[in-house]
Amino acid sequence: MTSFEKKHHPSRVMDRRTFLTLSAGAAASFAMAGLPRTAAATPDPHGLPPLPYADTDLAPVITARTLSFHYGKHHQGYVNNLNRLIPGTSYADLSLEKIVTRSSGNPDHTAIFNNAAQVWNHTFYWHSLSPKGGGEPPSALARKMKEDFGSVAECRQALLAAATTRFASGWAWLVLDSGTLKAVNTSNARTPLTMGMTPLLTIDVWEHAYYLDYQNQRKAYVQAVLDKRINWEFALKNAEL
Repeated sequence: MTSFEKKHHPSRVMDRRTFLTLSAGAAASFAMAGLPRTAAATPDPHGLPPLPYADTDLAPVITARTLSFHYGKHHQGYVNNLNRLIPGTSYADLSLEKIVTRSSGNPDHTAIFNNAAQVWNHTFYWHSLSPKGGGEPPSALARKMKEDFGSVAECRQALLAAATTRFASGWAWLVLDSGTLKAVNTSNARTPLTMGMTPLLTIDVWEHAYYLDYQNQRKAYVQAVLDKRINWEFALKNAEL
């Protein structure tokens, strides 16, 4: 096991700062993992970060079949598209997060934003889940939930509502907005990174995240994630409470 793998072993709780380090270093250590390269090939600037658990570890809430398509096809596809779009542009040497924030709102760079943000969002989503997730949040996070939502149950309900009321594709997020916990949703590739908020965790509500397991029952998928797989420890680390 390399020093990088030890640092990011699934047994370690990862906060957003470590997550960003992982994303930034993925190109060097995991660039297009598993794909054949010739000796003369130039590494792509952004790679597919490794999952923080085995593809079977989220079952039965999220099956290995769903995870293999979601991670190996959709997430990988956004990485491939981004690497195709940025050479020769002002984004070529930027970190993933800087590409997202600088391309946001620029109509000439919509494709770059969409793919960069989807790479970032998906990597953040994988770390928002845990094989040992769900249950009660850590005490510090629970206190903040009670302070800002009234109770832990009301925070869960707000996240469920954010996820199920997002029309079509998008994301539900637990965020800190000017020091206050909020449940928000974003459409398509949009992300709180560009909205002045601090993302704590996210739930993917694009159909490809749940359709093989739940068909059109988005609410059942979100409820199962909240009950059994949501990574409250990740949210706490990001909140720095």
